[in-house]
Amino acid sequence: MKLDVYNIQGKKLEKQAELPASIFEVEINNDLMHQAYTRQMANAHLGTRNTLTRAEVRGGGRKPWSQKGTGNARQGSIRSPQWVGGGRVHTPRPKSFAQDMPLKMRKAALRSALSAKLAGKEIMLVDAFGLDEPKTKHVAAAVNNLAGKGGSVLLVVGQKDDNYAKVQRAGRNMPAFKMLLANYLNIRDLLTYDKLILPVDAIKAIESHLG
Repeated sequence: MKLDVYNIQGKKLEKQAELPASIFEVEINNDLMHQAYTRQMANAHLGTRNTLTRAEVRGGGRKPWSQKGTGNARQGSIRSPQWVGGGRVHTPRPKSFAQDMPLKMRKAALRSALSAKLAGKEIMLVDAFGLDEPKTKHVAAAVNNLAGKGGSVLLVVGQKDDNYAKVQRAGRNMPAFKMLLANYLNIRDLLTYDKLILPVDAIKAIESHLG
């Protein structure tokens, strides 16, 4: 499919760019996208929660009182679970929440998400997203010109260059804006952000990554 190309001021240019049908016009598979999203969120879960058992709590090296004759209940250590400051039983321990998913399925989920963006008219093509100086107001103005006010915007670029650093520095103060390299494209960002801005040169990078 061909889409109109705009400049950074939001003016439509007299040219169009072709989006490869094998990536942007595939059958939308909601179940596959959900599986990929769940996997990414699970893999981001560190699982580093931890509590100390009675074997790990310091102290309690001797029996607190004699076994018999004191009138108290028998105790073997002050680090038993029933004591204040003692070890814990059946509480969280370090755990991996990682999920596996074949690379082909992950790429298919990305193609499905990009196709959903195109079907929902949520993709804007720009000839180049360049800044003269790294200022947040310039990025905000460009985003508003291309995607309109309101909503969140994901900018996907093909490669790192001098302009990449400028946009990254200027856009980091904008909570509803994110810039991403094409080879770091992921299902979470595609489904989270409302609009997708693509410079024309990023199309080839996406095609190389997902083709």
